Amino acid sequence: MRIRVPEVRLIGVDGEQVGIVPTREALMRAQTANLDLVEISPTAQPPVCRIMDYGKFKYEQEKRDKQSRQHSSATKVKEIQLHPNVGDHDLETKVRHLRDFITHGHRVKVILFFRGRESAHQEIGFEVMNRVIREVQDIAQAEQLPRLMGRNILMMLIPRTKGKGGHAPAPQGTPRPAPAAPRPAPGAPPSALAQALASAGNLPR
Repeated sequence: MRIRVPEVRLIGVDGEQVGIVPTREALMRAQTANLDLVEISPTAQPPVCRIMDYGKFKYEQEKRDKQSRQHSSATKVKEIQLHPNVGDHDLETKVRHLRDFITHGHRVKVILFFRGRESAHQEIGFEVMNRVIREVQDIAQAEQLPRLMGRNILMMLIPRTKGKGGHAPAPQGTPRPAPAAPRPAPGAPPSALAQALASAGNLPR
């Protein structure tokens, strides 16, 4: 874009304040230095121009914009969804995705959904959520511990950091103990839910 005003406030190659000079003189100075005359504050009176490499200026500007976008995306909240009857393979896949999000600096909301009568056995859901915490405790910490929200269990995980004194910040909320598992009647065959409860009780801690 051509500079159409008769005079500009000029900044030299090394950032020195040259002062107000005719636009023609500013252009000649830039040409002598084999550089460009770039208008950096067009609304000023008179406009502020600087002698610089315009290509390098655009590159640095695009680099700053990219870093700003990356920083902005890093603050986004990702989401992982689970069910209390999730299989080992599916849980491992979910944990891999969670670890990837955490590694890239994201906060991760983990939601466990109960379907139908599953909500009558919340202890299984809490055990699944606690298992997820154990699986990622080397790189993540609970900003919000698992808690019941309506029919679902929700927690928030963030990248692990250390506060003053080398201690990680305390998570918000109070841990909710899982209710005791119901006992089947004597002589009754083990149901699928009872087997699931037994499996949950054997999960590594």
